[in-house]
Amino acid sequence: MRFQFRRNLRRTLKYFLIGLAVLYAADWLVFEVRLVAGTGMGTVSVETYLKTPLKGNKVEYDYIGPADESCSRTMLPQYAASAWNPPCWWLALHKTRWQ
Repeated sequence: MRFQFRRNLRRTLKYFLIGLAVLYAADWLVFEVRLVAGTGMGTVSVETYLKTPLKGNKVEYDYIGPADESCSRTMLPQYAASAWNPPCWWLALHKTRWQ
């Protein structure tokens, strides 16, 4: 009984990892095709804040303003322009940046 559980768990984990690798490869391939066509990257306006530590374990938060950040139009983060770019859908949901 215990041996069957481990075998099934290993098999499930193996196929899950293979599926993730195939998904990432397909996402990367679509991203590369879009980059050649000029539609692979996008921008999202994010609100930027500066977090400054003060004496007595206090923190000061300063609003810097909106800034445009580049993002990839993919499901998963992709590497382009010498940096990892978050997907546009994720960046649109997380529009606050702390520095």
